[in-house]
Amino acid sequence: MKRSSPFIRRGSDIDIDDAMTPMIDVVFLLLVFFVWTASFQIIEQILPSNMSELSGSDPVNQLEPPEPKDFDDIIVRIAWDGQSPTWKINDQLFASVEEVKTQLSTIADIQAEAIVVLHPDPVVPLGIVIAAYDTAKLSGFSNVSFAVNPQGSR
Repeated sequence: MKRSSPFIRRGSDIDIDDAMTPMIDVVFLLLVFFVWTASFQIIEQILPSNMSELSGSDPVNQLEPPEPKDFDDIIVRIAWDGQSPTWKINDQLFASVEEVKTQLSTIADIQAEAIVVLHPDPVVPLGIVIAAYDTAKLSGFSNVSFAVNPQGSR
């Protein structure tokens, strides 16, 4: 007796489910592909453009952006005469830390973006240097840094 093979199909035994499964898989993959790639498109309303929002033929006044101002650094020199510190702001001599604070506050009102460079002599006590740093920060400057002497030079 001859047994029928499961691998050989006859024309009348074709099932609709067997023919539709590969087609459904392909359609599903195409659908996933198009949905996935469509989510990466840039929305056109948010693209930058130079078009005017005004209608009509009126000329549009385009304001040019202000040029960035380049401020000079404010250099605070602190020297030590053996008893007390001497202060210089951009080569202008000041007698006390209160005068330095007043001058830095005045400058900060004009240009708070400027860089303050503290340049203490190596013999200046650390407490005086920290007080100068605090004075510059409390005056309104956000960018306060220290000058570094090359090795062995003053």
